[in-house]
Amino acid sequence: MKKIALLSTAFLFSISLLYAQPANIIEVSTNHINYLFTGTPGATLYQNYLGTSLKKESYGNLKDATEAYVGAGMKDVFEPAVRVVHADGNPSLDLRFVKVQTQKTNSNLTETIIYLKDPVYLTEVNLHFKSFYNEDVITTWTEIINKEKSNISLSHYASSMLHFNADKYFLTQFHGDWAREMDMLESELTSGIKIIDSKLGSRANMYQSPVFFLANNRQATETEGEVIAGTLAWTGNFQFLFEIDRTNRLRVLTGINPFASTFSLKPGETFSTPEFIFTYSNSGKGQASRNLQKWARKYAVLDGEESRMTLLNNWEATHVKFDEEKLVELFDGAKQLGVDLFLLDDGWFGNKYPRNDDKTGLGDWQEDRKKLPNGISYLVKEATAKGIKFGIWLEPEMVSPKSELYEKHPDWVLKLPNREEAYQRNQLILDLINPKVQDFVFDLVDKMMIKNPDLAYIKWDNNRFMTNTYSPYLKKDQSRLYIDYTLGFYKIMQRIRAKYPHLPIMLCAGGGGRTDYGALKYFTSFWPSDNTDPVERVFIQWGYSNFFPTNTISSHVTSMGKQSLKFRTDVAMMGKLGYDIKVNGMTPDELSFSRSAVQNYKQLSPIIWFGDLYRLISPYEQDRAVLMYVDSTKNKAVLFSYNLYLRKKQIFEKVKLQGLYPQKEYLIKETNLMPGSLAENPENGKLYTGEYLMNIGLNVSPAKLKPVTSTVLEIISE
Repeated sequence: MKKIALLSTAFLFSISLLYAQPANIIEVSTNHINYLFTGTPGATLYQNYLGTSLKKESYGNLKDATEAYVGAGMKDVFEPAVRVVHADGNPSLDLRFVKVQTQKTNSNLTETIIYLKDPVYLTEVNLHFKSFYNEDVITTWTEIINKEKSNISLSHYASSMLHFNADKYFLTQFHGDWAREMDMLESELTSGIKIIDSKLGSRANMYQSPVFFLANNRQATETEGEVIAGTLAWTGNFQFLFEIDRTNRLRVLTGINPFASTFSLKPGETFSTPEFIFTYSNSGKGQASRNLQKWARKYAVLDGEESRMTLLNNWEATHVKFDEEKLVELFDGAKQLGVDLFLLDDGWFGNKYPRNDDKTGLGDWQEDRKKLPNGISYLVKEATAKGIKFGIWLEPEMVSPKSELYEKHPDWVLKLPNREEAYQRNQLILDLINPKVQDFVFDLVDKMMIKNPDLAYIKWDNNRFMTNTYSPYLKKDQSRLYIDYTLGFYKIMQRIRAKYPHLPIMLCAGGGGRTDYGALKYFTSFWPSDNTDPVERVFIQWGYSNFFPTNTISSHVTSMGKQSLKFRTDVAMMGKLGYDIKVNGMTPDELSFSRSAVQNYKQLSPIIWFGDLYRLISPYEQDRAVLMYVDSTKNKAVLFSYNLYLRKKQIFEKVKLQGLYPQKEYLIKETNLMPGSLAENPENGKLYTGEYLMNIGLNVSPAKLKPVTSTVLEIISE
């Protein structure tokens, strides 16, 4: 059987077969979640329940049932999960339950497949579920199989269809623009349809992020309320659709955006959707975030449970104006800071069309002989000699019209025939659907690594989204373009990871234009935003922290903004720390502080990267932000407090901590201080029980408040 496989996680396995009997309850469950269905052979599959775990003896009392995965064209008149037009023109799909298969792969992972089939047209739909017991996370995707003798047309193909029955529904979405990523907005859903989507193709998350919270009955806080946190593992056009019907029931459809993407499915072909990932919490958004972060580190992010490198980027120091000698001098700055790696950014390539600005050279990935006469190999060697690693910037999916690559292969570019070319940042997008283009991109990385085996890091950028979009390779069948482009990207990354499984690669897309778990299985971190102003970054990183682990969120100290170096550093330390700054422009005290901060970060990073995150005070609710990370033993914690733009004589209450042992005593120690500075926080050096800290709290914002200042506290069990 030929498959159109959208999921690299899909695989075959030996399973024990359980044929459902009449009124058989099908469980997809974790430690604290039940997701329950009723399947009767030959009848409709129903969703009966999604929420906190129930006792099995309560299952028989579940009366609320909604068709679990609705096919278009039958009795249901609301938004369908799947729509098929058959060869005879019949636009309906009547899905009936066939059987269920389940396997407990290990003590933590259970896999379930629910088989559905149209009894007349023989189209099959398989609903896949993975339930992660300890992390309380469920992933789900759908296979649609054409068992007919002719092609069928597939225009809707949801990864999941969730049903809810509550008095009210509150949606938290995350949106923005370049340099304003992950703005958080909560609103009450009302009758009708609300859609969050992207039609951008590449850099798909520029305006809307593929994540959401959904609270039932009342708005959820960090610690209270019933909430679903969901996201899609797809690096392309997505759609989340929320529809309230006339009885106030809510259906939530998630998956690839069907916009301009109607598929013709041949006999025997299978269409597999990407995974929708979700968790449920009845104790607020904070627990939902911790569920996703634990799951992601273990299952969804490349080397998610491994350490990360600190780095110095040259961009602010040089932009594209540098030479070999200048770069080697900058290595000394990395050495002085004590970071692990030096990252060479844009501007190192091109000879016929040298990359001296953003108008030329993309696609011509040979070293600029004037800037780098001895090539990348020399820089790798010199960096190694100074005790640091070397990394490099690439934008492999793009091409400059003024480049040798474009001159040789104009047919490798996405662009409309008979129309003027449409540029963003003076560039076009390579057609990753074309196998020759996939080979070109893979060979770029492969040849660079073969020539420079000690190359230790890649920053993979993507600086434009799709407009005037047409694939010369697909010719007339353009409805496959958006999906096949994303699949082409995955194919390239799969080849790279097969040969270089642990090479750290940061995912960048003009900032946070690609932030999803479809890509993060191939990348170790992502770049949240080109906006590195630390006050703005408090909000941006706060938003990402709802759905992604800290060690994936790259956060650099730069010169953007007028805040103190300490404030900029403290904000960057709440993520994966790096620097993009002129080290030779630092004062001796600033350099001493930064070197000490890097050492301090390396000591604290296991707690920051792998600890449980508690968001204590939101910058959306007060003129400050407070959060803390607690290690798995609950013996150590790190608290970050950021005072933002304050009113005169503003007074803040104490902050109640979370995640500690009530009976243990904890020492409070202010850290990350400027040279010669004494601890200013009044709690420094004091000893409290966990019970006191969680019920009374700490004074992390003392009476003499100063705007745009920060405090970092270590909390250590005695």
